Amino acid sequence: MPAPIPYAVALAEDIAHRLGQLTEHLAQAPPRQAAQILDKVLDAEEGILGRATGLMATGSSFAQHHAQAGAFPPEVWLALGRAANELNDICLDLDEHADDIRRLALPQGSEHAVAAKPVASDMVIRRRR
Repeated sequence: MPAPIPYAVALAEDIAHRLGQLTEHLAQAPPRQAAQILDKVLDAEEGILGRATGLMATGSSFAQHHAQAGAFPPEVWLALGRAANELNDICLDLDEHADDIRRLALPQGSEHAVAAKPVASDMVIRRRR
């Protein structure tokens, strides 16, 4: 008989599955509902992105401890630390747009809703390395 899956591993699998479901919902959602979903996902403190950033930082600390003990190559620790830092930078970049996302998420007719139709703009792509 195979060993039972530890709760935390099953939890990670369930979260990954649910993220896939959320992605499907987001892809099919009308604009206001999509903005509501994104508002919850992108919240730097309580949202999925913020929590994923915290998870990577915790993973980096774990890897640091084990790299210093010789159980992991130091590159694992460095890669997880870099991932945590990149996610944090992404959170900061997206936080600049949180008000726009929240505004789109408001019900039509709300006193804070956008009065004018959105205007298309050229996409700006920034790369950092």
